[in-house]
Amino acid sequence: MRTPLTQAGADRLREELQHLKKVKRPEIIEAIAEARAHGDLKENAEYHAAREQQGFIEGRIQHLEGALSSAQIIDVSKLNANGKIVFGTTVTVADVESDKETTYQIVGDLEADIAQNRIAVSSPIARALIGREEGDEVTVQAPAGERDYEIVKVEYL
Repeated sequence: MRTPLTQAGADRLREELQHLKKVKRPEIIEAIAEARAHGDLKENAEYHAAREQQGFIEGRIQHLEGALSSAQIIDVSKLNANGKIVFGTTVTVADVESDKETTYQIVGDLEADIAQNRIAVSSPIARALIGREEGDEVTVQAPAGERDYEIVKVEYL
């Protein structure tokens, strides 16, 4: 199955991949060489930390390359879903109880970042919103219990 990614999300992952390959990988190779120069590798904490970091970086590079090669890139600005909420949609919802508005973009699992209000398409709130439209009310099963939201605005940015 191809993993969906927004164009912006794919661009962010490509940037991270380039940074890991062109900046982090050379830095870690240099750190390993420097730690090796300090002698006995058995008791060399710097060497072991650098090797562990190298394993993490190489794993992340492989993960990103695999994800990007099998991703289905979706240009959200070209979607025409007739006001329906679909993958990539930016949605403003109002909590029915507090009237507090929040704007989310529904994105692929790899690009989800709650700090940036990008929620995974597989998340409970995204699943509740998919297929709905402006003016609808939805109930979301949250860890703290049910939450009711009204869909205020639907945008394809």
